[in-house]
Amino acid sequence: MRVLVWGINYAPEITGIAPHNVALCEFLREHGEEVEMVTTFSYYPAWRKRAEDQYRLFRTDYINGVPVHRCWHFVPARVSAWKRIVHEATFIFTSTLRMLSLKRPDVYVIASPPLLLGVAAWIVATFKGAPFVFHVQDLQPDAAVGLGMLRAGWFTRALYWLESFAYDHATRVSGISEEILDAFRRKRVPEEKLILFPNAVVVPAESEIPAPGGFRAKHDFAVEEFLAIYAGNLGIKQGLDLLLDAAELLRTEKSIRIVIAGDGAARESLEKDARSRKLDNVAMLPLQFGQDYKELLVDADVSLITQQSGSGNAFFPSKLLVTLAHKSPVVTVADEESALAKAVKAGEFGINLLPGQPEQLAATFRDLAQNQPRLRDWGRAGREYVKHFERDHVLADFREKLKSLV
Repeated sequence: MRVLVWGINYAPEITGIAPHNVALCEFLREHGEEVEMVTTFSYYPAWRKRAEDQYRLFRTDYINGVPVHRCWHFVPARVSAWKRIVHEATFIFTSTLRMLSLKRPDVYVIASPPLLLGVAAWIVATFKGAPFVFHVQDLQPDAAVGLGMLRAGWFTRALYWLESFAYDHATRVSGISEEILDAFRRKRVPEEKLILFPNAVVVPAESEIPAPGGFRAKHDFAVEEFLAIYAGNLGIKQGLDLLLDAAELLRTEKSIRIVIAGDGAARESLEKDARSRKLDNVAMLPLQFGQDYKELLVDADVSLITQQSGSGNAFFPSKLLVTLAHKSPVVTVADEESALAKAVKAGEFGINLLPGQPEQLAATFRDLAQNQPRLRDWGRAGREYVKHFERDHVLADFREKLKSLV
């Protein structure tokens, strides 16, 4: 089976959608399928291209045996709604040209966002005469409207039309959570088109989990400090100002520290705000990856996963899976009806708090700092829960669904 995967994110990016595109491509290759990836020059979450990628129009890399066809796109220095539209549109244009130049596959897998890839995929798939699966990681129009980034009007109506067009013309429509599949049903996508394709994780053996203490030693955090750590993309959708508000309420709690480790569009404003408030109990660190990230998860008393209210109830943050696989208990901030809040309740591996309540978040940190047994119970429960998302099982199931379309 020959598969072409088309999406805006891939290695060496280590957060967001990229690791899941990598996992799919490498799994298919490992199991004898012919697979190629069409993507951009890496830029996320820093929103900066690497120096060696500047001014390159096209290039093909080979990463673990997978041909990765990179296409130029515009990356704004400062992200806004309209600049993001241009950013995505330039990728659609250059990558469509690249897709048309490649040999016809048996099936296309389209990773969205960007939403406009659905129309481009229909053009390419029609021209080449091949089926395509439209795989949705996030309901982009719903999230943009819910966060207030876009107002209701002609433009949002156009986005919803593009979304409907993609669903109507895709051979199959897949989503990462049951909540996203429910949203598809509300949008009148036929049941026979739907595929559940959750993000997956490699669950490490107990012996492969790092020993505690490494992260704290590297960054001079005391053993007795309670570390509440947010790690990953620093964007608008995460609503990270809430952590600074909670830190301000915890000024006198010398044993509680909030750590923000990551990069993204909101990093500069967060650093400036923390300095202006003189929040000595907030530590800003670079994005952690590889062994450093695993050590962070082990040394976190709680891992924080936050979402702004209105960011989309169907969205399921994929970093939750890696967090749980390393037995890290979580404190989430999300709307009560969100997929994230429902997962916390079902798995009993943490606590979910509602957005916009820094007092409740600060009180939760005070309580958990005195309750290590509860944290250990959450850690064990999380590791059991995440076994349902074990990579080989999830990807083998999706591979079989792709083969059924060929």
